[in-house]
Amino acid sequence: MHRATPIDAILLDMDGTIVNSIKAAERIWSAWALRHGLDVEAFLPTLHGMRSVETVRRLGLAGVDPEAEAAAITQAEIDDVAGVEPIPGAPELLAALPPARWAVVTSAPRALALSRIGAAGLPHPPLLVAAEDVERGKPAPDCFHLAAGRLGTTADRCLVCEDSPAGIAAAEDAGARVLVVTATHAAPLPSRHPGIRDFRELAFERTPGGSLWIRHAGGSAVPQDSISFLLGTGDR
Repeated sequence: MHRATPIDAILLDMDGTIVNSIKAAERIWSAWALRHGLDVEAFLPTLHGMRSVETVRRLGLAGVDPEAEAAAITQAEIDDVAGVEPIPGAPELLAALPPARWAVVTSAPRALALSRIGAAGLPHPPLLVAAEDVERGKPAPDCFHLAAGRLGTTADRCLVCEDSPAGIAAAEDAGARVLVVTATHAAPLPSRHPGIRDFRELAFERTPGGSLWIRHAGGSAVPQDSISFLLGTGDR
C-alpha cells in the first residue's frame, strides 16, 4: 500500500462535485440575467460556488432586493431539475463511504440541495450543511468547520472535495485537505491541490482493520501518492 494520509471524514460540495446541475442552473439564471439586462455570457461563469443571495448582492443592481430575488431563483431551481445528473463515479463513492464519515457541504439552500440530490438519484446525505446553516457562505470556511464538528472531528482532519474557486478557498481557510473535481470544467482549474476529472479515477479498498483506503486508480499523470487517503472506521 502506498503511504496514505489519515482522515476522519469526507466533506463533499454538491453542484459540480457530486451533482451536475449546470443545464438547469444556467437555464434559470440565464432567464433572470436577461430580465435584468446583464451580459449572460459574461455573467454565467460567476455563478458557481457561492450562495444565490451573494451572487445577486455583489451585482449591486438598482431597485433589486437580493433576498427576494434569491428566493425566487431558488424556487425556480427547485421546480426545474431537468437534466440534473450525478457526476460519474459519485454513486459508487457514496455507497463505499461509512455513513457517519461523510457530509454534503453546499452553498445551495437545503430544499434545493435535496431536490437536486434526489433528481440525480444519489442517497440522502447523513449530514447536510446548506446555505441557511451558516451566516457566512463560501469562500468563508464556516461551513466546513460546522460539518467537521458535527461529525465529531475538525476540518484539518477532513478531505474536502470541491470544484469551485470559492469552495477551494473555504476549504483552504478551514485547514482541510482538498481534492479538486473538474468534471464540469471546460478547462483545467488552476490549483495547487491534487485533482481528478471525476470519481471513476478513484479506487476503494477495505483494510484488515476496517478502514477505507481511497486512492488514485492510475492511468494518468497524477502521482499516486498525491491521492491516497485512509478513512477511519469512526471508532475513535
